[in-house]
Amino acid sequence: MATNSHINPNAGRRKEKLDVNQLFNELHSGQVSALSRAITLVESTAGDDSAFAKAIIKQALPESGKSFRLGITGVPGVGKSTFIESLGRQLIDRGKKVAVLAIDPSSNISRGSILGDKTRMEELVKSDQAFIRPSPAGTTLGGVARKTREAIILCEAAGYDFIIVETVGVGQSETAVHSMTDFFLLLKLAGAGDDLQGIKRGIMEMADAIIINKADGENQTAAKHARREFKNAVHLMPQKDHGWPTQVLTCSGLNNIGITEVIEEINNYKEHATTNYSFTNKRDAQELYWFHQTIEEAIKTNFYNRPEVIAKLATLEQEVLSKKKSPFDAAGELLGL
Repeated sequence: MATNSHINPNAGRRKEKLDVNQLFNELHSGQVSALSRAITLVESTAGDDSAFAKAIIKQALPESGKSFRLGITGVPGVGKSTFIESLGRQLIDRGKKVAVLAIDPSSNISRGSILGDKTRMEELVKSDQAFIRPSPAGTTLGGVARKTREAIILCEAAGYDFIIVETVGVGQSETAVHSMTDFFLLLKLAGAGDDLQGIKRGIMEMADAIIINKADGENQTAAKHARREFKNAVHLMPQKDHGWPTQVLTCSGLNNIGITEVIEEINNYKEHATTNYSFTNKRDAQELYWFHQTIEEAIKTNFYNRPEVIAKLATLEQEVLSKKKSPFDAAGELLGL
């Protein structure tokens, strides 16, 4: 069994003596322990880890961008982990190194998360060509961990050439995972109320492929019916900028049926997007999107951390609640500081 399933990212960690150059060299040579430590630094909320995280990302950045990034979403229970395991195993058989960044649900009360993806991907975790990193979603919108994009960069620098980002479920902000991946895959489940009416149009418009999972046994008929419905629906959607029509397929992650066809469609998309340069254009647009998103986050954080804002915020909140001021007037006063 590969050692990556037993690694404690914090083991032996001495922040005050951390050699960033050595850590990067170990990461770049493919050492899983170094990759785990680097991602832990990036995910850390401790102030003294920030400089280390920035330094390791700076070194990793020139070595990144060479992978294919696949985003996968779907409602809880649709079989994302089983599907990813089957997909990952086939990709490894084709000579790929696969990294899975799985965003787990976390409690708004305790901030704790289940982080059970490693236990659900029992076979994939045994491969030394696979790296599985479960991370708590925290309070980030859409279930995408705040540092997932940096984790992608680190995985690419470590030599993983197929990155899978799994989100906790379908939500209105799945644009976050869409904005950091090359191919966006939506998993659906037929025969369990997860039908055409149960999904938001926006997510369907973003999807490059819709996969009806668990198409096995008695559910095969329902899966075929669902596929027809979705194929009819996607024809009514506006054409994407890259000109790729959303594909609708059926598969069984549990029985490893239809996974080959999914991989073929992903390869077809990559060839299509490379030929018309939309692959590069999309990556460039994503870089600028995250540049501006980072600016907005920094401005917001800086604003709320200003002493004069902290001193006035609670008072204005009470004035809003007591109807002494409208939310708009109160916000204007705070911004005026």
